Amino acid sequence: MKVLHTADWHLGKSLYQKRRYEEFEGFLKWLVTTLRDRQVDALLVAGDIFDTGTPSIKAQELYYEFLADVARETPCRHVVVTGGNHDSPSFLDAPKRALRALNVHVVGSAADNPEDEVLTLRDSAGDVELIVGAVPYLRDRDVRASEAGESVEEKGRKLVEGIRAHYTAVGAEAERQRAGLRDRVPIVGMGHLFAAGGQMGEGVRDLYVGGLGQVCAEVFPSCFDYLALGHLHVPQSVGGRETFRYSGSPIPMGFDEAKRKQSVCLVHFEGRSASVELLDVPRLQRLESVKGDWSAIARQLGAWVQEDASCWVEVEYSGAEIIGNLREQIGREVEGSRVEVIQVKNPPAMRRFLEEAEGYSSLAELRVEDVFERCLDANDIPAAQRDSLVAVFREAMLGWEQRKSEGVVS
Repeated sequence: MKVLHTADWHLGKSLYQKRRYEEFEGFLKWLVTTLRDRQVDALLVAGDIFDTGTPSIKAQELYYEFLADVARETPCRHVVVTGGNHDSPSFLDAPKRALRALNVHVVGSAADNPEDEVLTLRDSAGDVELIVGAVPYLRDRDVRASEAGESVEEKGRKLVEGIRAHYTAVGAEAERQRAGLRDRVPIVGMGHLFAAGGQMGEGVRDLYVGGLGQVCAEVFPSCFDYLALGHLHVPQSVGGRETFRYSGSPIPMGFDEAKRKQSVCLVHFEGRSASVELLDVPRLQRLESVKGDWSAIARQLGAWVQEDASCWVEVEYSGAEIIGNLREQIGREVEGSRVEVIQVKNPPAMRRFLEEAEGYSSLAELRVEDVFERCLDANDIPAAQRDSLVAVFREAMLGWEQRKSEGVVS
């Protein structure tokens, strides 16, 4: 049997101001092709399908079209989707009965009864071929009762104990359902959490306050022949066990992930024995970063322009000289090319802004307009442009105050 494990799609996520729907669509098409060409029997998606609990219409379309394509175009008999910390449990769960018609099993939220998280998946002859402990992201309220006056250490201990108890119950139910079946039926666990010692990536939120609730590999039941985890964006094993794995995110969520290979895990089962093959996901949008003084930045931008390839760039200026019009200079370097600078960091200009504000004991002593004026000063905005910018800023602030009075914003 072949099982493909993926997670952390974050459909709908932007990179700074750039929408990434073409990347998401390209990945999902590649995944459908992979399921078909590699003759995959079951697909496991371990949380964070969407980037927010209220995904855009386009993100929803990509999700549902993908599920339909899997049913229509591939031999994949089962899809199991569990909720992550970015997902809305109620949103994921709402269409679960309808999706069962496509052999899609959704577990968006933790269940009180472990039977509701244990799935017995059957082959075309009706025989059980795989048992899945489909555990979603476990929220604090799912695994422990809070008590007044408890210490941070006590809270952390209870979190881990609650997570362990939940997985123990799910593992016991999975073994109960395998009893009486041929012993060669594998059990796969799923989860969305932070395993201690794991490498993080950009965009990963701490699941619990202060990073509490990190678990070690020993928390998971020994009956799991493979453990499919989500939440950490870096592909990696857990506790040195090659069959306990994070698949990682299929596209880089930020520039810090751009140099790593993105992958999914293809798990080959011979009976209960699992072996893992990492399948590299093709890079659909080039991301590059450059840091240095102006000469180094200009030189590197020029090299990328000469390559004539589509490229999104993050620039961090670290020179000693204050360059207030840094964005304008960068724009001239890449004008007319396929290189697009989507983020510019200018720490020296910000340091100058802060130094000039040192006369105030706290930021609270500055009016909002004072802060805006100082930003204009720090970036050397010419006087000819200042009046129109200040006018637009005041108009925006008036609009915000009005929306605040109406209760639209807090």
